[in-house]
Amino acid sequence: MLSHLMLVLASVVAAAGLLGGLSTGDDPDEYDYVVAKDGTGDYETIQAAIDGAKSFPPDRIRILVREGVYDEKVEVHAWNPDITLVGESAEETVITHDDHFEKIDRGRNSTFFTYTLKVRGNDFRARNLTVENSAGPVGQAVALHVDADRASFENCRFLGHQDTVYVAGEGARQYFSECYVEGTTDFVFGGATAVFEDCRVHSKADSYVTAASTPESEPFGFVFLDCELTADADVSEVYLGRPWRNHARTAFVRTWLDSHVLPAGWHNWSRPEAEATVEYAEYDSRGPGASGERVSWANVLTEDEVGRYSTANVLGSEGDEAWWDWEE
Repeated sequence: MLSHLMLVLASVVAAAGLLGGLSTGDDPDEYDYVVAKDGTGDYETIQAAIDGAKSFPPDRIRILVREGVYDEKVEVHAWNPDITLVGESAEETVITHDDHFEKIDRGRNSTFFTYTLKVRGNDFRARNLTVENSAGPVGQAVALHVDADRASFENCRFLGHQDTVYVAGEGARQYFSECYVEGTTDFVFGGATAVFEDCRVHSKADSYVTAASTPESEPFGFVFLDCELTADADVSEVYLGRPWRNHARTAFVRTWLDSHVLPAGWHNWSRPEAEATVEYAEYDSRGPGASGERVSWANVLTEDEVGRYSTANVLGSEGDEAWWDWEE
């Protein structure tokens, strides 16, 4: 009798979930802190929640961010590893700010101070968030700046124009799954090893998608797996990438390319010497942007070669297997 009752209750709970009941991901009891603009949570700003978290915690710190537009400049400090930020929905949970190169006015390196969200704490995780630099088309203006190792982002949106996503840190590894990234020029740039899987990458101007600065010692830079490259209707001349540094490494694997991608595919940034040292590659590109003759110094991977571009091989290492998989 008791077993039958338990089965009935389980069925009712499951049905409630299917009918739009509270999902486990939204249950505030599963989180250490709740951020809510209306004062109903533990904190009203995201930065306050991060600053209130224990430094170098023995266990992961989980922070739920209620829907709202949070106009703030947020930094996850190096002494705050193992932070998880989860929004209620990617479209309605927005972190935004409007710093840009000229506004910062700190000399030639002003770009690196323009971020909306900066992640320095290792083993960071984010889900269901929008990170936006709202400065507009005014030059360099970073939305996400991440130089942490083993940082992962799932179902997030990164909005901006030039330099939207800065993936940095020599030897750092970062993972983006089912994310949306938009921008104009070099809007995915930096020296980290970063995998973008099942992501949409959207160009808002004729320019360049990527600008990798991969250190010579690193075997991988940016790897796009099963992604989709799209563009605004008036955009028709976009390069897949150009080298910020001479050993830039970028690969597009099984990626759908719309017609805005130029047949040449890649640009040398007016540095012919970089053609001998960069590693630009594609495998099984699809769509109208996959046609045409690529530059002679780019590679078309063979079936045997493409295996080394798997997520596990690019991001994994001994003792770090599948750190990019969420196990909350």
